[in-house]
Amino acid sequence: MTYDIHIIGGGMAGSEAAWQLAEAGQRVRLSEMRGGGHFTAAHRTDGLAELVCSNSFRSDDAQSNAVGLLHQEMRTLGSLIMREADKHRVPAGSALAVDREAFSQSVTSAVASHPNIKLVRERVDHLPSGASIIATGPLTAPLLATEIGAETGEDGLAFFDALAPIVYGDSIDMDVAWKASRWDKGSPNGDGADYINCPMTKAEYLAFHGALIAGEKTEFKEWESDTPYFEGCMPIEVMAERGVDTLLFGPMKPVGLDNPRTGHWPWAVVQLRQDNALGTLWNIVGFQTKLKHAEQVRVFRMIPGLQNAEFARLGGLHRNTFIKSPLLLDPTLRLKSAPHIRFAGQITGCEGYLESAAIGLLAGRFAAADLRSDVIAPPPPTTAFGALLAHITGGASTSTYQPMNVNFGLFPPLDIAGKSKKADRKRMYSARAHDDLAGWVTTLPPLPQMALPTQRT
Repeated sequence: MTYDIHIIGGGMAGSEAAWQLAEAGQRVRLSEMRGGGHFTAAHRTDGLAELVCSNSFRSDDAQSNAVGLLHQEMRTLGSLIMREADKHRVPAGSALAVDREAFSQSVTSAVASHPNIKLVRERVDHLPSGASIIATGPLTAPLLATEIGAETGEDGLAFFDALAPIVYGDSIDMDVAWKASRWDKGSPNGDGADYINCPMTKAEYLAFHGALIAGEKTEFKEWESDTPYFEGCMPIEVMAERGVDTLLFGPMKPVGLDNPRTGHWPWAVVQLRQDNALGTLWNIVGFQTKLKHAEQVRVFRMIPGLQNAEFARLGGLHRNTFIKSPLLLDPTLRLKSAPHIRFAGQITGCEGYLESAAIGLLAGRFAAADLRSDVIAPPPPTTAFGALLAHITGGASTSTYQPMNVNFGLFPPLDIAGKSKKADRKRMYSARAHDDLAGWVTTLPPLPQMALPTQRT
């Protein structure tokens, strides 16, 4: 076919980049290996933008949370991912969570039906010679990964990413568990009861903690033995090994959750978050695991309320790879050694669904400008877009570079005198970002009338 740019990878970043380019009138070839006879160790379907680890895009609070601010900025720039996420959201307190199957199907339909996008189910094993965006994610096919390594002159970096189990809702014992959000902060227009909470006494917690540590784990292959974990997706049993109280300050913290049967907080709580619009599937929050499947069933059924749990999906573990972006990429995500190639998404070392899509959006916008011989300056580092981009392309040490979620620690400090409350500072970061993004948007060249492709072969 005739196309202007080739995008490899149909995940969050690739789908968003393709959409941005197509909406700018550019003809896109989008290559996705799933559905073409090839699979990954983590994906279950051939849908674009499939959510693997969780169905949550995390906080949707744009006033005091960096990821919520990123949500807002992506909506401002016409993000496909945010448009479809808003359509398919499910109750999750103040977080944005989606029906993952409906979300993926909707993104796939939008991309596949766009007149400027040709979706091709194929595995690409070689670096393209023309304008392209590589958005193959953390599970890049081996042959392409080898070529990327050869081009960048490095072996790449890696860490393990773990998946949490999903439970059928009708197998949860609601005579033991109850529905509530922490501090009763539920979804907008909801009833404040978005999570299922399973309480534990001190004795139950200690027994469960011991079982996590003693349970039989997945054995790593030799080449995986020295691969570090990403702190934001730490297996539950690895956290447990850090100390008997560690989980009480992490995924099993009881604060803000009054058990209606006792009138006080339990010693520990396991929370489950709705995973689909029907409310039939529930994700065990923060319970990414490397326990073997039989051990998962045995150990997780020790949780009060889950003693008869039936699992729609058990947890798993896969290897994640990413490049040394601060060393290799320029401020517009171009590979310095081959500027016709851009990288986007998790392969750049951003972490999280929305962060991945956001970098895909920027890569698409930058590439569209190049193809029109326009110039787009990177977004200000005071915005969520700009702070994340700056971290990836130069704000981090190349020797210790690790995947990173967007957070206010990536933003330039506020110009304020004296001390201020943390909540006030967050609102000030968000207000500054809102103003600076608005100013940056005015500098963007207008999108042309969408040009329909003249040739399809």
